[in-house]
Amino acid sequence: MVKKILDKTGEHLYGVNDEKMEEVVVRLLKDRKKTLAVAESCTGGMLSSLVVNVPGASEVFIGGVVAYSNDLKKHILGVREDTLKKHGAVSEECVQEMTEGLKKLTGADICVSISGIAGPSGGTPEKPVGTVFIDIFEHEHITMRYNFTGDRNMIRTRSAMMALENLRKYLKGRERV
Repeated sequence: MVKKILDKTGEHLYGVNDEKMEEVVVRLLKDRKKTLAVAESCTGGMLSSLVVNVPGASEVFIGGVVAYSNDLKKHILGVREDTLKKHGAVSEECVQEMTEGLKKLTGADICVSISGIAGPSGGTPEKPVGTVFIDIFEHEHITMRYNFTGDRNMIRTRSAMMALENLRKYLKGRERV
């Protein structure tokens, strides 16, 4: 029965029984002998917390940086002042510089960054509350923009879970997530 369901659902099913997304991601990282580091802004460490909840995560998880302020994005992750002025902290350019800086800082094989507007304020017509950028960087950038709905905590949770889902798809070998 499980095989029939897996055949029909394909990539949309990530696990069976009580397996959690973060457990699948840690297992895939171990299977591929890859290390992970994360840079988080709007999620405030939620992604890191999900990963370290998995027993054995220390074999693959190097750590994370919560760079909530632009100053930390610049001074720790190497995001350029010009990028922040021209594109803002919630932008494709910013999350890409966050992952590049994180890779230099940690030496992790794969880096993931998240920056967004969790609300309830801070949105603009171009970037409303719920706008989130997620970047995965190993050899090249895979950057996605999302417009999540819900309250502040729901947007943060959806952002962290989507980062895990994108990482899972990336580790499974999909070119685009």
